[in-house]
Amino acid sequence: MSAHLGRRLRRGATSGAVVAAAVAALAASQAPETVAPPTDNAGGDRSIGAGDTASPSGSGGGSATGDSPYYTDLPPLNTPNKPGAPTPNLPVTTGSAEAGIPASVFAAYQRAEQSIRSTDPGCKLPWQLLAGIGKVESGQARGGRVDADGTTLSPILGPVLNGVGFANISDTDGGAYDGDSTHDRAVGPMQFIPSTWAVWGQDANGDGKKDPNNIYDAAQAAGLYLCANDRDLALKADLDRAILSYNRSREYLNTVLSWFEYYQRGTHQVPDGTGVLPADRSDGRGQGNRPPTSPLVPSPTPPAPKPKPTPGATKPPTVPKPPVKPPVTPPEKPTVPPTAKVTRLTTVATGELTTTTGSAFAKSPAVAALDASGGPVAGVAVRFEITGGTDARFTGGGTSATVTTGSAGIATAPALRAGEKTGPFTITATVVGRTLDGVRFTATVTERRADTLARVAGDPLTAATGAAYTQRVQVKATDKGVLAPGVLVTAKIVDSPSGTEESAAGPYFKDAAGAPLRTLVLTTDENGLISLPELFAGAEAGTYVLRLTSPGGGSVEVGLTVTAAPTTPSTPDPTPSGSTSPSASPSASASASGSASPSPSA
Repeated sequence: MSAHLGRRLRRGATSGAVVAAAVAALAASQAPETVAPPTDNAGGDRSIGAGDTASPSGSGGGSATGDSPYYTDLPPLNTPNKPGAPTPNLPVTTGSAEAGIPASVFAAYQRAEQSIRSTDPGCKLPWQLLAGIGKVESGQARGGRVDADGTTLSPILGPVLNGVGFANISDTDGGAYDGDSTHDRAVGPMQFIPSTWAVWGQDANGDGKKDPNNIYDAAQAAGLYLCANDRDLALKADLDRAILSYNRSREYLNTVLSWFEYYQRGTHQVPDGTGVLPADRSDGRGQGNRPPTSPLVPSPTPPAPKPKPTPGATKPPTVPKPPVKPPVTPPEKPTVPPTAKVTRLTTVATGELTTTTGSAFAKSPAVAALDASGGPVAGVAVRFEITGGTDARFTGGGTSATVTTGSAGIATAPALRAGEKTGPFTITATVVGRTLDGVRFTATVTERRADTLARVAGDPLTAATGAAYTQRVQVKATDKGVLAPGVLVTAKIVDSPSGTEESAAGPYFKDAAGAPLRTLVLTTDENGLISLPELFAGAEAGTYVLRLTSPGGGSVEVGLTVTAAPTTPSTPDPTPSGSTSPSASPSASASASGSASPSPSA
């Protein structure tokens, strides 16, 4: 009784959804601010080709469903009992009937959660959110009316989005998914409009097709769509934004959240085809409790039985059939090349393009080619070109590459690798053969970093003036606990721990010509190690410091001691024997002088 009363109250609260949907005149094929879904290759899923994994961002203010009608039934007020968790003095139950989810549908939700949590753990996607949306959009695929592969036994279609009571969305798929070549309709158990499915569709059951009527494919696509823009669904604000991107209605948000919280309290599996069907819809076209042929399209009225002829009655005259008109073959439309259909390129969000010298960029630039209505254009040649003072290159070593857009209109540049130059550079994407404005991406190359430098075990370094140190210094660099190869390490000899300028007379290295060198820049090897060259003591005794630093904050200091060289005492020369004393020298000189004078004549 309380659940029935809740549905009645809900009807009045949600009647405004029709007005909200009507004003969505240009509901687009992507959610606002959507970004690329990752390649669906988790859990055994088939890999999707390059260019089929992302959607254009900022391409309108639409929603996944085109704001189509949805079921407004609310969950019962009683909390479902979890199977296998008996309450004292009560029998084991399987929970409320409303808490039962058909087995294939239940498996698809849980598989999507596991797959996306392995590729995007930061999103924290709960499968109960997919269950809440599946309940509101299609009554869990019409109570689980799916085949062994998870495909609905008949298509689930929303109303024609022709602007009459709903958004006005012109056909984008040629009727391939919804059977309507004039306007789009929401399709499948998760109610994607075709243009959104063209971007986010997945092949989660590995049958080689991306089918919106397959619950495995649809659940996987819905999970990726909800995780767009790096959302963290554990945060209430991101959770609300994700649900509103599916259908831009506050009543829709509240209805989905009520089922989401209900399923979080407990649920269980029921056989396919036995799920409880919802009754009331946001457009006021409730179906009571009778099983619908489609949750969004009313069942056709069965033909009236023909009256049986009365015996002996006169046979009515035969009415002649009108002549059959010959079929008229429509004239063939001229083929328009894909390049001519493109009116603009738009950026597909790739995140920050940055890496360190000599390393590959984690992501590559991507663009979407769109026509005048904002639809994707496949088969368009897009040229990516690197400009600016850099030595970064695409795979193969080139500075330019041409890529053709895939079925979603997406072209992704080849893998990009940085050279040894640091700084920003530009990548420009243009349509080959057209003069449309290009899309520019800025990428940045930074130095390799190490937040820690440590000397590999060694003894204190001591040497006498003019001599060489007997030990070599070896240092290991790490960044966030991981070995850091290719990091530039500066070694400088200073006079003290507080000194900043290199020493003028302290220890030194030698350059190629043998001249003293007190500052060196070295690069760590593949193991994050550097070995310094031979070190010599200077001419002045004292204590000095060898300081090593690196980008990222790594630093280490090694003490250097210079001792005075030992001196040898000098020995005086011995005095030669027979030498005269200083006092005798003048007389000797005089004597010699006198003896040398000539004698006077007699």
